[in-house]
Amino acid sequence: MKTALAAVTAVALVTGTAGTSRAGTAAAVEEREKRSASTSSNREGMGPWEVGAGSGDTTIEQGPAKRWRIVGATRAPVDSRPVALTIGIVGLPNAGKSTLFNALTKNNVLAANYPFATIEPNVGVVGVPDARLPRLAEIFGSERILPATVEFVDIAGIVRGASQGEGPGNKFLSHIRESAAICRVTRVFRDEDVTHVDGEVNPANDISTIQTELIFADLETVEKSILRLEKESRKVKDPVANLEAAKAAKEALESGTPIIATSIDRDLLRELSLLTAKPFIMVFNCDADELADEDLKAKMRELVAPAEAIFLDAKFESELVELDDEEAAEFPAEAGVTEPGLETPARVGFDTLGLQTYLTAGPKETRAWTIRKGDTAPEAAGVIHTDFQKGFIKAEVVSFDDLTSLGSMAKAKEAGKVRMEGKDYVMADGDVVEFRFNV
Repeated sequence: MKTALAAVTAVALVTGTAGTSRAGTAAAVEEREKRSASTSSNREGMGPWEVGAGSGDTTIEQGPAKRWRIVGATRAPVDSRPVALTIGIVGLPNAGKSTLFNALTKNNVLAANYPFATIEPNVGVVGVPDARLPRLAEIFGSERILPATVEFVDIAGIVRGASQGEGPGNKFLSHIRESAAICRVTRVFRDEDVTHVDGEVNPANDISTIQTELIFADLETVEKSILRLEKESRKVKDPVANLEAAKAAKEALESGTPIIATSIDRDLLRELSLLTAKPFIMVFNCDADELADEDLKAKMRELVAPAEAIFLDAKFESELVELDDEEAAEFPAEAGVTEPGLETPARVGFDTLGLQTYLTAGPKETRAWTIRKGDTAPEAAGVIHTDFQKGFIKAEVVSFDDLTSLGSMAKAKEAGKVRMEGKDYVMADGDVVEFRFNV
């Protein structure tokens, strides 16, 4: 059988400031499946194959404050490496979880002033703003822009004793286990009309409550796994390493130390889906006065160090998304805010999970894809389709800055800014790539 050489012009931008949901979730590219289905009949004589063609059942809207969201998306099976960015939003009742979720996704989710207003998790997929996307779309004359995405899950409020069944109990724990990272929302704002489940606003106590319940839940999971692994270790030797890791985890949890703060091999504990092993980001829900109080913010940062602390006014942000683009852009500028509050959770979560994105661009669309930091060029190509990775030959690479300053790939080549990279090349921030592969 003849092997056709297919050149795929994939303009790829790597950046650490965007996010996406797992491959196959909303905004998954059914175009991959169409290409895969037609592979056997179209391999012979295949010409240039443009990456990033639009997916007919996925619609992207641009809303207030230049934010993007996905509507009418389908979930299609895709045979490529899954790269997930699903963030579960947790916190005590009335901490502002659902208000934050509403603002992030612009959904009309119940945000009531009583415990457990959220019982079943609400799920929303939002596009992550990236100023480089419009620029590339301009260069390539793209009809539309498909940003990287983040899946946010609004999970029921946690109370003391949740790990023992209080409130929604174990129901919320299963929802957290399905998330790649946890966004912990802590209430700082004071409002007599919004009750606090413990009767007083105390961020330190709230953080401790959430941490304690997650630790107790993990401790129960680990203790059960130790009993199982001890039985298995009598028959085979393989579980011994897992057993030792589980025992080390039990010791750490009993001392009040979350797994993520230990040096225990996470791979040996992966099957347990431990809650305290998940990366987390901290969001402090403040009012306007508290956002301007640098001393208060410094104290909050100390509570969660070395994790990055995010400060925002969820109520204000939820009102901001209702404004038109011009008005929404004016308010943060007047307040001296350099980054819109709603963009920060996705950016920090993305970085916390060690992810980055690259772009494909063409006449039909400019699209952001998610890869892991340290991924090679073949691995990056494989996110589009596994055929791209299996048959990878080379990648023509140019920096994003050089491409945008020169105005086109052709001019970048003429200026000698394009270099050839092989299979061992590690994708770097700002790379723009043309992949070539055998099929």
